[in-house]
Amino acid sequence: MSSLRYKYFILLRKLEHPSHLNPGSICYMTAYKHKSTLERSPAAKFAVRFVGSLASLDYDIDVNMMEELSEEEARFLLALPEDPERLNWFKKRNALQTALTLTEGTAVIVDEDGEQLKGIIRYIGEIAYTCSSPISGTFFGIELQGADRGKGKTGGTFSYRKLFTCPKDCGVFAPFSRVRPAEPSSPSILQSSSHAETEEKLNIGDRVTYFVDDNSHHGMVVDMKQHGEELVVRISTETDENGKRGGEIEVPMHCVAKGEVSAVESMDVDTPPVEAPTDGEDLYSDLSLDSLVEVSVTTGNLYGIIRWIGNLPERPETMAGLELEEEKGVSDGTFKNERFFRCPPKRALFVKFSSCRPDSRFQCPAANHSKRSSNMGNTEAEMERDTQKSEIPIPPISTEQVNQILIGRMKGIQGHCNSCYMDAALFSLFSCSSVLDSMLFKSTEPQDAPIQNTLLYDIVNPLRRRGFVEGRHVMKLRQQLQNHGYSHSFTTDEKDPEEFLTVIMHHILALDPLLKLSSAGSKVQDSYCYQIFLDQNHSLVLPTVQQLLEHSFRSAGLKLAEAPSCLILQMPRFGKKFKMFDKIIPSLELDITALLSEGLQTCMLCGGLAQEECKDCFEDPVFSQTGFKVFCRTCSSQVHSHPQRRSHKPVDVDIPKGYLSQGTPHTLTRDKLELFAVLCIETSHYVSFIKHGPNNQDWIFFDSMADREGERDGFNIPEVQACPEVGMYLEMSPSELANQVPRDMKGVAKRLFCDAYMYLYQNTSMYLYC
Repeated sequence: MSSLRYKYFILLRKLEHPSHLNPGSICYMTAYKHKSTLERSPAAKFAVRFVGSLASLDYDIDVNMMEELSEEEARFLLALPEDPERLNWFKKRNALQTALTLTEGTAVIVDEDGEQLKGIIRYIGEIAYTCSSPISGTFFGIELQGADRGKGKTGGTFSYRKLFTCPKDCGVFAPFSRVRPAEPSSPSILQSSSHAETEEKLNIGDRVTYFVDDNSHHGMVVDMKQHGEELVVRISTETDENGKRGGEIEVPMHCVAKGEVSAVESMDVDTPPVEAPTDGEDLYSDLSLDSLVEVSVTTGNLYGIIRWIGNLPERPETMAGLELEEEKGVSDGTFKNERFFRCPPKRALFVKFSSCRPDSRFQCPAANHSKRSSNMGNTEAEMERDTQKSEIPIPPISTEQVNQILIGRMKGIQGHCNSCYMDAALFSLFSCSSVLDSMLFKSTEPQDAPIQNTLLYDIVNPLRRRGFVEGRHVMKLRQQLQNHGYSHSFTTDEKDPEEFLTVIMHHILALDPLLKLSSAGSKVQDSYCYQIFLDQNHSLVLPTVQQLLEHSFRSAGLKLAEAPSCLILQMPRFGKKFKMFDKIIPSLELDITALLSEGLQTCMLCGGLAQEECKDCFEDPVFSQTGFKVFCRTCSSQVHSHPQRRSHKPVDVDIPKGYLSQGTPHTLTRDKLELFAVLCIETSHYVSFIKHGPNNQDWIFFDSMADREGERDGFNIPEVQACPEVGMYLEMSPSELANQVPRDMKGVAKRLFCDAYMYLYQNTSMYLYC
């Protein structure tokens, strides 16, 4: 997130109200709100939202109780687990300011289990995403060195995400409070003063490529020293100047590149001959920045994205700088100490532009339209796209069309490079529902229009027209989001669906918030999804989604200020790995009548107009486990005359003014939402279920990476399959369902009941298409 969007603060002292907020808590507000507040009058209070708050509520905090932070400072402090610790380290400004100067490649000392270990920073960034806040904590990923190797706890992986590469148990992740620079006199890192801005830092023991007479050689750094004004690197060579193995050589720093440059890396790439195009046009003339390409090397094919095109020193031909999918490059975008673009370490590769060709994995013959498009001339392709843009918007796939358009292999959205979170979210939202189609057509800022066009013309329309979307289109969307600065790893790493949805709905398309939440004594708050949290003493064992939502709202003291068009619910989990319940029963309809802050409700006993609500009766075993307990005054008086309920304290229900005085009784209706999709996760892989029709059997299952054609050079095969067996389990009683052994459940039903991550509900009165 850009620091221009938000202002961040740290709470300095304990508040009288609200008393649950601790000194050291991090809070934020939008930069726009901050500016407008100051413009209205000298602000005494700011309406801020606290990072990690279970409910997305604003609190009016005296400005004298807070101090402003930069985004980087806030991120570093958020890596510390406790509020008092954050405040303590915030007061030690020197440590925090030093942390801001550390970069990848810096030699450091890290405190790990009481030991002072030597290491080198290989990664700086978040290791976990907080869906309810714009930022997460920044950690250092450190590769241990020398005698300390093997004392770590990771090989660069955290929560199944590869953040950097090092040998097993040679890496640690640590907050800034446990990291300090190595002694300034340490020889482990030196820089040439003339190249301090662009030069990649070297360490003793690094494998390098050095250039002598325009020829490249490999070796290992054994020493670095200053000769006059020039920094010289002493390298243990694989062959000496006479061709014999072994030996050492001293080379100026500007002639050394970190990493081993192979035949590919010296840009003599082997490219298979390409047949001359019959129409006289260059087959690859449409390759440009951000194109997905592949190059052939002696060990196979490498895949990447073009990040730079131009001329390199002493290279007459046009070159391309690629960001590779895998760590098989030589730098982070530098060549011979000059920076041309930025990417993660060991992902940059410079090759002849003529050696690049379109990524063949997205030209798979199994998809007829994909094959036709890949053989289509540029003019014809542009004509088809223009035709698409002039078409009437395509409505979602109906129940009657599902079998014809969607079911089968090479159907749905093709997965590629950790894209399953986005594939499953997009398929769930747009394949058979139109509830959020407004985001496809609303006016947007000029800089965001390309993202909206990609979403509509390259993903949603092809999905609804042909039932298939090539992976390259989703990769294009990921590139666009990454280029907007929302995450440096949108094109490579797995994300959470809520992160993607919040970015595209809120920050890109500025969609009106889906949820408006109210709490007693607080302003109405906006949100795009709702994370279900439960009290530790809850009594639920095999809950329905209805019960989970009611318990969560009761626990947080929340109500809906209005009925939402779309309700996105995140199931209660401890991260992706740990589920709170073995099974969750899908509620096909979600009754939100009692969750609304305004509206008429019926007495749960006699069916008349409800005038009182009793929170103490909510978990009374005499009543149903579902639904808030609301009564007319007569029934409430009778219920609370029982000795066990005389201590209860019913409160009045909000009834619109004038209703009771009207002579004609009104028909009391209930507000309900309809389930249309469920995202599930198992072993860090997202899939989705779609409820496409009115019957219990009307379910389909989508997996963007159900199968694969070929190995590393192959492509994923998405699949959509009918799963009517889900209906059989939905018709079971809770006791029958509880006795079902997950591994014995038929088809893919187990994944719906046991692995639910996110439920999507729609208000059928707000469909875009009739």
